[in-house]
Amino acid sequence: MKNIVILISGGGSNMAAIVRAARAHGWAARHGVRVAAVLSNRADAAGLAWARQEGIATGSVDHRAHASREAFDAALAAEIDAHDPALVVLAGFMRILTPGFVAHYAGRLVNIHPSLLPAFPGLNTHQRAIDAGCRVAGATVHLVTPELDAGPILAQGVVPVLPGDSAEALAARVLAQEHSIYPAAVLQLLLAGAGR
Repeated sequence: MKNIVILISGGGSNMAAIVRAARAHGWAARHGVRVAAVLSNRADAAGLAWARQEGIATGSVDHRAHASREAFDAALAAEIDAHDPALVVLAGFMRILTPGFVAHYAGRLVNIHPSLLPAFPGLNTHQRAIDAGCRVAGATVHLVTPELDAGPILAQGVVPVLPGDSAEALAARVLAQEHSIYPAAVLQLLLAGAGR
């Protein structure tokens, strides 16, 4: 069985989309792939409660309890590795990871970003797209590398930027696209041999 470990910091809507897709499409029986655990840097993350209700193992590692990013990342990696992950999926995990952590999971650490990378890495992507006069926006699934939002692109989903759009309205359309492309990209990556 290839185990997926998902990292979240909040409600975990992308995590839930992956869990629902895995169940609806029988990933475990058909492909030997399962969501083994959901972990967070916040013990009160709403997504942890949802995952527990779904019967998925959960855990948390509080970043505030560690003296450095490196110490937090080491503790987080130990928690992740206890679940023997084939793939580690960032789904709204709001921590910048150290190069050592990224190297430890090289080729099996994936993220989703709410823009059509390489455009608009970092924060405030929706307002930046509107301010730049973009006619389309979207989301990008990519492998994580030490450089922020710069890893190889695995999938993208596109939505229109509508006249008079607010950042919030655009964000909602992009999030719906994320919920579609992220589960598909995760499964495709595992079927292509990630985590061997």
